Amino acid sequence: MFDGFQLEHVALPAATLRVRHGGQGPPLLLLHGHPRTHTTWHRVAPLLAREHTVVCPDLRGYGQSSTPADTPDHSGMSGRALAQDMRELMTHLGHERFAVAGHDRGSYVAFRLAMEHPDAVIRLAFLGQVPILDALERVNERFARLWWHWFFFAQPGKPEQAILADPDAWYGLTPELRERMGTENYADCRAALHDPATVHAMLEDYRAGLGLNRAHDEADRAAGRRLACPTLVVWATRDDPEPLYDDLPAIWRAWSDDLRVRSLDCGHHMAEDAPDELAAMLLDFFREGAFRER
Repeated sequence: MFDGFQLEHVALPAATLRVRHGGQGPPLLLLHGHPRTHTTWHRVAPLLAREHTVVCPDLRGYGQSSTPADTPDHSGMSGRALAQDMRELMTHLGHERFAVAGHDRGSYVAFRLAMEHPDAVIRLAFLGQVPILDALERVNERFARLWWHWFFFAQPGKPEQAILADPDAWYGLTPELRERMGTENYADCRAALHDPATVHAMLEDYRAGLGLNRAHDEADRAAGRRLACPTLVVWATRDDPEPLYDDLPAIWRAWSDDLRVRSLDCGHHMAEDAPDELAAMLLDFFREGAFRER
């Protein structure tokens, strides 16, 4: 995987992150979601690296990155903390201004990064979600049936017991999934899901999501803060969010004045299921004057 990319562990003030980076051109940060690691991008990153310097980290608490100490408010796994990691990582690598694309839980980190570091984020691609505040405000019976795990994962202790009793069964780690993900990507993800510390940290991400992350979005809305950069939202047509929200453009227009909404005919893990199409869509978006100085 990642031919021509460099793999290293970077020590930051609050976390040590495993990161792969490579390519040439304007910097582009790719953020994975739950329960994946940075290797989920193994089919997309080399395509993007033809035009960009691509940076793919394991988020704090995921993969082989470090896990934070527990706190009552779960702040160590909040979007704000993970976004700060990303700003520091990119500065460490010599990139003060960059584009970012986030998928699933990584999209919340990308959103927080763009909201709190508008001087750094030039363009934002948000893959597969709406802002967490908007999702929680629209919870109904349909949402509860499809995304019940948000509320189960937020409970203390019990989800760790359920997952670690049989991680392969919980996450459906089958030979068919290995074929779809790619052998090395599958093995990297599976190793993380068998690590109790990593499983706990990933669940802390969800606990922070229902508390601090929502509160930070609420504060932004109350203050009238909006995304300062052009934003691309990409939906997978065979994923849950498609039937959950009938007002997708309206949700995003409340946060962005420079918005594009696109869709891909694939399942949730679009970087694995439709890598060529996703890469082409991202390249088109990031080419649109993304790196002109403001």
